[in-house]
Amino acid sequence: MRELYTGDEYFSQIEKKLEKELDKKRFIHTKGVAYTAVSLAMAHGENLQDAYLAGLLHDCAKCIPADDKLALCRKYKLTLSEAEQANPDLLHAKLGAVIAKEKYDIQNDDILNAICYHTTGKPDMTELEKIIYIADYMEPNRKMLDGLKEVRQMAFRDLNQAMVMISHHILQYLQEKQVFIDPLTQETYDYYKEMTGKE
Repeated sequence: MRELYTGDEYFSQIEKKLEKELDKKRFIHTKGVAYTAVSLAMAHGENLQDAYLAGLLHDCAKCIPADDKLALCRKYKLTLSEAEQANPDLLHAKLGAVIAKEKYDIQNDDILNAICYHTTGKPDMTELEKIIYIADYMEPNRKMLDGLKEVRQMAFRDLNQAMVMISHHILQYLQEKQVFIDPLTQETYDYYKEMTGKE
């Protein structure tokens, strides 16, 4: 898979830029998400290059310092939710979509939205949006969480079922940490739980 994508100058240049922008751990995670996204795209008949690009760029704003994230959000006139204002770490998704467009010249709205919603999810996601949300959660470098093995198996069979499992785990984690939960995270779980009829 490496030869298929990074041998191409376009992908190679993006990877080189990202390697400078991200810390080592984040870059390893990014590559893991990109490869996992391609694998899921293969399994579900989606565009492999779009999945790879979205996976590569999903955290392109992650390592920007919090104050700089806020300044960039003001510069680009991004509307911030209460959760994003309370937790600047959440800004990297929405800001990442803007940076992917402005700095990396990504014009594909599906890729940009996949980056924008990879942390919160949202109801009625496209297949690519679901793939990036899921790949971010289950890529090979993630520490083994409860239920992760089952999520990885389900993701290759049914993206919607995997969405329920992941959004449920995320909500539980956030509730245990007693941090502000973005309403979109709850809406994502409710939407896919109703769609699939699963708890």
